[in-house]
Amino acid sequence: MEIGDRFRMAAEAVKNAKALVITAGAGMGVDSGLPDFRGDQGFWKAYPMYERLGINFVAAANPDHFQRDSAFGWGFYGHRTNLYRETVPHAGFRLLLEWIERFSLDYFVVTSNVDGQFQKAGFPMDRMLEVHGSIHHLQCLTPCSDAIWENAETIPVDSATMRAGHIPRCINCAGVARPNILMFGDWSWLSDRTRGQEHNFDAFLTDTQGLPLVVIEMGAGTAIPTIRAIGERLGRQTGVTVVRINPREPQIASPHVSLPCGAVEGLRGIDGALAG
Repeated sequence: MEIGDRFRMAAEAVKNAKALVITAGAGMGVDSGLPDFRGDQGFWKAYPMYERLGINFVAAANPDHFQRDSAFGWGFYGHRTNLYRETVPHAGFRLLLEWIERFSLDYFVVTSNVDGQFQKAGFPMDRMLEVHGSIHHLQCLTPCSDAIWENAETIPVDSATMRAGHIPRCINCAGVARPNILMFGDWSWLSDRTRGQEHNFDAFLTDTQGLPLVVIEMGAGTAIPTIRAIGERLGRQTGVTVVRINPREPQIASPHVSLPCGAVEGLRGIDGALAG
């Protein structure tokens, strides 16, 4: 099937929908200039210092670093905090908001990204499920309590050594704080904030059950298939169409729609079909 026909199929699904679920994996941020951590080479291209140390993404995104060497642990997450604060969300976010308004769609966002780009683009927090947490929130490393608070810290990072010049501290015990993110090999992540978001998402699904619903999935790969699994689960329900936008792994069974392209290209293609 030609790509133009696929754009038109996706546009028809959006026009006929009463509700929209936006799901996004790491590929969503590539068009905003955020690094692609696909495979060790992708990670090391963004962080060459870790290649010299023989550390891949799984090893870098590990809470043990905060325990053993908090300046090194915060080097990686401080750099990412600063990067996400500086990043401008790409045009695709605006297109999604325009469709929501134009077609009066009830909607919810589900993302494995911890970067806060949807919020920065104008999506409200009460319509958001961040399944792996958020870099813009902190918790105690121990943890000494269930407290989760906003990350308002300034964290300078030496790019040559990837060590942080400031270590955020717990608001209760003054011990080391860490991002409220589910990391690899993580037994101390506080999930209360995400569980509250899950409750809101479940309520949304209950309220929209039986309505024509479209899932727009962007940049969700198979290496960590959390986001793909959500779309495929919803896609098994009557009246749900999944539009999978992915340049490398776009496959999805009919009657759902596969768009082999990046997020901005896919959303602009659908938007063009909507205008036509």
